[in-house]
Amino acid sequence: MHILRMGDHVAVPWKNGGGVTTEVAAFPPGASFDNFGWRVSIAQINSGGPFSLFPGIDRELGMLEGRVLLTISERPALDLSFGAEPVRFPGDVPAIAELIGDRATDLNVMTRRGMFRSRMTRGANAAITPDVVAVFAFPLETITLHHDGTDIPLSRGDAVFFDAGEPPVLPKADFYLVAIFRAENRANGH
Repeated sequence: MHILRMGDHVAVPWKNGGGVTTEVAAFPPGASFDNFGWRVSIAQINSGGPFSLFPGIDRELGMLEGRVLLTISERPALDLSFGAEPVRFPGDVPAIAELIGDRATDLNVMTRRGMFRSRMTRGANAAITPDVVAVFAFPLETITLHHDGTDIPLSRGDAVFFDAGEPPVLPKADFYLVAIFRAENRANGH
């Protein structure tokens, strides 16, 4: 288990040049927007606008703070607010976020289609299966994690990264759990 503090994350310019995203983790480490297998980030939204297009990428988005109306392709807008159930959508279709209020912060998971897939859930309801490659927990409130006899305070924006095969043991609290899996190889019948 590793604690990833919000203040220690790396800031990365958006692909469309319209802002900065705080990268929490990516695979492989140091990967660019063009060659990552998966990427977990937190974005500060100060104004609305279109999302960058990421061909061949699937996305999941959960709100950590504030509220946006998210329009994906030509579907009706989704009203996303702090702690709402996450939304999944292809990164290669047009998406536009309209900011409601002064600012918002989102948790964003991107996986390269055919290589990896992700599942973002509220709380500890996610089943962790053998094909999991990474698990992250993002508290939606200030919590204390008890690990090996030590109390570890966590704030919104911090993350806990669990090593492969390590079951996530978390307190009863409000958080997003992000699990990243190897994609199923459907061509070989797996």
